[in-house]
Amino acid sequence: MAAVLKSSALTADIVVGRPPLHEVNAGYAKAWRNYLADARAQLQARYFLKADPARQVRDIAALTDSVIRTLVSDIGLSRDHAIAATGGYGRGVLYPASDVDLLILLPEGAAASTAVERFVSLLWDVGLEPGIAVRTVAECLEEAAQDITVDTSLLEARAIWGDAGLVTTMSAELRRARKLKPFFDAKIDEQRKRHARHNDVALNLEPNIKESPGGLRDLQMVLWLSKAAGLGSDWKSLAREDIITATEARLIARHERVLMDLRIRLHYASGRREDRLVFDHQTVLAQQLKLSGSRNKLPSEELMRRYYLTAKAIWQMNSILLVNLSERIERRRNAMVKAIDHEFELLNGNISARDVTIFERDPRAIFRAFLALQRVKEAEFFAPETLRSLWRAAPLIDRRFRNDPEANRLFLEILKSEKVTFTLRRMSRYGVLGRYIPAFGRIVGQMQHDLFHVYSVDEHILMVVRNLRRLVLPRFAHEFPFVHELAHEFARPEILYLAALFHDIAKGRGGDHSALGKKDARAFCKKLELAEGDAELVSWLVEMHLQMSAVAQKQDLSDPEIIAQFAARVGTERRLTALYVLTVADIRGTSPHVWNAWKAKLLEDLFRAARRLLRGDTVVNEHWVEARKTEALKLYREEKRDETAIPSLWTHVDDRYFQRFDPQEIAWHAEVLAVDPAALQSVVKVRQSAELGADSGFAVLVMTRDKPGLFARITGYFERLAFDIAAAKVYTAQHGFALDSFQVLPRRGKSTSYHDLAATIEAGLARELDTQVPIAAPSAGRMSRQVRHFPIAPVVTLTPSRRRPYFELSISCADRPGLLSTIARVLLKYDLDLLDARVNTLGQRAEDTFVVENPRLADAAFARQLQARLQAEIESPR
Repeated sequence: MAAVLKSSALTADIVVGRPPLHEVNAGYAKAWRNYLADARAQLQARYFLKADPARQVRDIAALTDSVIRTLVSDIGLSRDHAIAATGGYGRGVLYPASDVDLLILLPEGAAASTAVERFVSLLWDVGLEPGIAVRTVAECLEEAAQDITVDTSLLEARAIWGDAGLVTTMSAELRRARKLKPFFDAKIDEQRKRHARHNDVALNLEPNIKESPGGLRDLQMVLWLSKAAGLGSDWKSLAREDIITATEARLIARHERVLMDLRIRLHYASGRREDRLVFDHQTVLAQQLKLSGSRNKLPSEELMRRYYLTAKAIWQMNSILLVNLSERIERRRNAMVKAIDHEFELLNGNISARDVTIFERDPRAIFRAFLALQRVKEAEFFAPETLRSLWRAAPLIDRRFRNDPEANRLFLEILKSEKVTFTLRRMSRYGVLGRYIPAFGRIVGQMQHDLFHVYSVDEHILMVVRNLRRLVLPRFAHEFPFVHELAHEFARPEILYLAALFHDIAKGRGGDHSALGKKDARAFCKKLELAEGDAELVSWLVEMHLQMSAVAQKQDLSDPEIIAQFAARVGTERRLTALYVLTVADIRGTSPHVWNAWKAKLLEDLFRAARRLLRGDTVVNEHWVEARKTEALKLYREEKRDETAIPSLWTHVDDRYFQRFDPQEIAWHAEVLAVDPAALQSVVKVRQSAELGADSGFAVLVMTRDKPGLFARITGYFERLAFDIAAAKVYTAQHGFALDSFQVLPRRGKSTSYHDLAATIEAGLARELDTQVPIAAPSAGRMSRQVRHFPIAPVVTLTPSRRRPYFELSISCADRPGLLSTIARVLLKYDLDLLDARVNTLGQRAEDTFVVENPRLADAAFARQLQARLQAEIESPR
């Protein structure tokens, strides 16, 4: 630090020849601000030459100490006051952009003087950005008793200037007043809530290095409790106290260094206090660390895998150390022991091995321990020494173990337990699952830059297992009643859990992960000695896990042949049910924002239609249209309260209309469009969408004279109004009127009431359709951060439709504002008639399909030109 301080001529001018008090003015503050910026820049330059995270945060803290001591002396603060660093700064650690937390301690009975106010103002002027508290010792005691965060911050108080005795007195009084058990419980509860804010997931794509599970805060939590208990404030102290071994202390310090380095680099890269490892900085940090990536991994993916493995190790150690500390703090003279079997007992509410060496002697006891945890209802977790021994024995899970019939039988028992989600998560956290299933171990911490998965592959898999378990359990029946009914009645649900474990397990290997995963699943089922039918179902589900979603969201579910082809591929009702339940769990496990009621409806419609065929309906059901007409007519007459009414609209539509729309939609159309078409201008009707959720989405019906560019005009209107189109159905009636239906969602942040929005759409869109002005160019909008940093090359395919002479145009690309309007304008330019549009958004990814008609599409040159134009427009938004 001295070298840094001496390197600036300004330092010598200020520290050696300080200006008198009356010269503490704007010029003085500017000089110190420049000095501080210069010294910080030198520290930053040194760090990038040779990174030493522990030294860097100490030196930043030491620099800050020296500046504060000089400033407070110059400002003339009374020496009977004390200035103490608190929080992380109190333990001598300061990151480049962290707040400088200070406590100004006053003698009892004193009040803050103008000198205190001038000092605080001066700190801001020189660029230190302090967090200031001004209190007496008595006030500190009172605040700490009421607020655990204050007590924690003061736990690390360190005297910087003034009457150090005040700081010593305060710390001693706090120590005497602090009740260790309530403090411990409050901090554990605080951590539980913090983890819950991050969905109890350490491995999301943009983690918070400080606050996420497995972050720096988890390590600091252990040291706070250790210091409060008088067991030391660093890892070496914990090793001396036999809370951890010396080897474990070194391991923790190594992982801590990784996170400290990333946090320091994040602060420098962003120029501010930024603790989220967002996409914007992942590539920059990977370059700084000279990560080169590989054929299947970007440098940023290599960086994130390094982070994930570190975070997982820290999360492991955090839970182990907290259990150990709890046991040490809560030592009971009369331990509560309850026998379980000859290997395990219940000790103070935790599963304890009677002999902790059992895992080394017989590694299969690891699985027996997890089974005991599942079966004993009152068990909370493992006792400290048992957990520690189990974790240390995990490397003994080798090929011999994996081929052991008894070990495999035990794992199958684990899958059959009610606590399967809890157990698999803990097995993963402590490295057991990845060693038992090596393919799972290879995808731990693997990112998914597909713009809709927000978790790493292993976390996504465990999330899907959790979703399946919730679908099976009666207490969660209210979430998805119909799917729950199917899952709850499904025989041997462990088959579903196995399929979930393997459905994405081959990602990142290159090739089709569904086909590769099928082979892995088949081999694993053989080890488990599953019945042939069950093993075949598991491997089939892994191979087919993407197919139901693709059919439901990209193909025309009003076409009986599409349903027939899907049903034929599925083959049996048991397969269909399993695939449906797995698909729902899978989509819901990608991101909190991907699943919606519209996707739920599409999947349910496909399931019900396919099930009817599998139960005996003919492939081309001659009653298909009549059944829809009958149901729609019943709904229409109920609304009209007239048992003889026949909708006038029906005289202008053919059977394809009744295939295209649901009975509920048909009845609504008939009700709101009971008008004379001859006098009709444009009619727009809006209602709350049952498909998207009544509180969020709208169903919009448009009836207008068909004309070129109609779809482009409608989509442009919705985009200008900041609405996302979730689905569109396009139909042209026999009397020349377009009858188009849209499911739309207002973008987040819109607070206008439903009635106001509905009125705006009905009037505004009708005016837009009847206007003669040219179609407005689509707005390019702002591309999301994810798309900027992980672009997806657009894929445009054109294939003949099963229903000639139509063609299916499929577009897969990164979503962005104005995308649908851009596509619609290209369709207009190439004079394509639009028969159908299936719009599907997966997070930041668009997967849209359009059924179009133009005789020239059969010309290969014309088709290539269309595809090239679409690709160019999508890649280069205006």
